[in-house]
Amino acid sequence: MSKRNSQEAKRNARERLREERERQAKKDKLRRQLVVGGSIVGVLAIAAGIGFAVTQLGDGGGSGTVSSKEWNDAAEDKKLVKPANTSGAKGTDVIIGEKGAEKTLQVYEDMRCPACAAFEQGAGEILIQDVEEGKYKAEFVMATFIDDMAQGSGSKNALSALGAALDVSPQAFMDYKHALYSQKNHPEESEDEFADDAYLLEVAGEIKELKGNADFEKDVKDGTFDKWALEMDKKFDKSDVQGTPTLKMNGEKLVVEGTENTPMAPDQFKAAIDKALAAE
Repeated sequence: MSKRNSQEAKRNARERLREERERQAKKDKLRRQLVVGGSIVGVLAIAAGIGFAVTQLGDGGGSGTVSSKEWNDAAEDKKLVKPANTSGAKGTDVIIGEKGAEKTLQVYEDMRCPACAAFEQGAGEILIQDVEEGKYKAEFVMATFIDDMAQGSGSKNALSALGAALDVSPQAFMDYKHALYSQKNHPEESEDEFADDAYLLEVAGEIKELKGNADFEKDVKDGTFDKWALEMDKKFDKSDVQGTPTLKMNGEKLVVEGTENTPMAPDQFKAAIDKALAAE
């Protein structure tokens, strides 16, 4: 390689590094604005009182994006279809794991929530492994409040797609949720990519049980589980949870030792789980 080409390559590398740092800094700044002690709901409520620009979350995405209200109205007119592998009158009890596990970890999340994505990226694999090993069951209660605040529909649409994955199997649900929250696939807070069925199906292509699954694809495109997603959100609204992610073991909130913060990092999560499992 010539000296000139070498210098050009170095400049290009420095430029790429600079751009990546700027993107990460912007993402971290917005996450700090949205997340205080792991609670987005509380921050957004405060923000409304002090004039925080909710538009930083985006206006609901691109020009073809359906608003939260429009999505709700359409879903309300649909028939309630409960995914397989659920229980409860409206199919909103989503409990995954060995029936014999003595304790249940309640996980409260919103699919557009950046803090939930951070939790999944940090401790999500530990949670999945613990459930597979039978250490505890996991109950998932999903919210869609970010759609209401940002006037998009990605939280609801992704939740409906998760219902379609759950209809395939509990493992497909767990793997798909983890993939949607991954650093590679989870959209920026200002974007509403989950409102796009094509994007949800693209991510589903990473999951063995969902890739090329015609029934799953039809359910996503038809919005088979749209009304179920609304019922799940209503269940979240009836809980005493004020933000996402929130974790509870048999009803007791899990926090980092000495704080009120959700255990996000792998070591924090493991310590909180071990303590909760050891408790009587």
